[in-house]
Amino acid sequence: MKKIIAILLASLMLLALVSCGEQEKVKDEQPAEEAVEPAGQESGSGEKVTLENIKLGFVHISDPSDMGYTYNHNLGTLKMKEALGLRDDQIINQYNIEEGASCETAIRELAEQGCNIIFATSFGFEDYCIKVAKDFPEIEFCHATGFKAKSSGLANMHNYFGKIYEARYLSGIVAGLATKSNKLGYVTAMPFAECISGYDAFYLGAKSVNPDVEMLVMYTMSWNDPTKEMQVAQALIDKGCDVIGQHCDSTAPATTAEANGVLHIGYNSDMREAAPNASLTSAVWDWSRYLLFAIDKYINGEEIPVDWSEGLKEGVVDITELSELAPEGAAEAVEAARKRIVEDGYEVFTGPLNDNQGKEILAEGEVYLDEQSAPAFEHVLEGITVFE
Repeated sequence: MKKIIAILLASLMLLALVSCGEQEKVKDEQPAEEAVEPAGQESGSGEKVTLENIKLGFVHISDPSDMGYTYNHNLGTLKMKEALGLRDDQIINQYNIEEGASCETAIRELAEQGCNIIFATSFGFEDYCIKVAKDFPEIEFCHATGFKAKSSGLANMHNYFGKIYEARYLSGIVAGLATKSNKLGYVTAMPFAECISGYDAFYLGAKSVNPDVEMLVMYTMSWNDPTKEMQVAQALIDKGCDVIGQHCDSTAPATTAEANGVLHIGYNSDMREAAPNASLTSAVWDWSRYLLFAIDKYINGEEIPVDWSEGLKEGVVDITELSELAPEGAAEAVEAARKRIVEDGYEVFTGPLNDNQGKEILAEGEVYLDEQSAPAFEHVLEGITVFE
């Protein structure tokens, strides 16, 4: 019996040694440990989202034929698509969506179609974006021009914009040097901070090179209404304005300026094709900067900031090449101001500044900076007259 037990124990020891040897062999055959890549995001189905399968949704108030706001946004989308090598079927655009109940339907459709990130590009889309975001916590919602993402308390709701007032300041310099009557006209959409801060910056740029300049402003009460934009531009011209600026979506102010033999500063696109005998330059965006930023954050499993804003220094905003109609010295004055902003850190809204009622807004040397992505400066400056 003792002999049998000894044999059994010897066999068990031999098996144990073989097992250990096999484990060491397997361990030795495993490849060296590689750097751990970011986990990335997962879709609602649990599939890891990559550049090969990510799906992006866009909601726009008009379409690229406006040659303005949506046209410029779409340029950013196309630039992003090319940079990332995305396919057509990875991008879904909802065009000509009104700022009303139809907006919620459009956003919800994009969510139900499997979009991982939805970009809503018009100011009035924000409340609908927040509403749908509550129902789809696994989807990221990015809204341009808004300010409610932080207060919404939603981790998947974000706002983005840019320092377009810096580009408007540069374009205002061109207008200030070009005017003969010292009277600028400005066609703008809404009495919101986004529009007000824009025409303020335009006027400050003009005044920096022409202390005698004044500006007349009229609202269209619509982001994209070519007929109304034409009527407002004509009314400003009839009041003696010989350079027309704009914050609205169509080329109607440009063509109206040309028809009346006056000059024009555009927005969102180079409008020389529409009005070659009027257009001086335009303030424009590169929206691809934010699209690439947000997608990179998402793919790498990082949080998209609740607020985002960049400017002239980062290439998010700029003006188009000056046309041959630009006055002598305009290019040099623009480049001097660009250097001052980009390299020296000059802020457009620097005191002393008064409103058009004579009340002090900023004291000498005092600077105004937005605390969120969307503009909040909404003081009509001294030297600007607003007509209803």
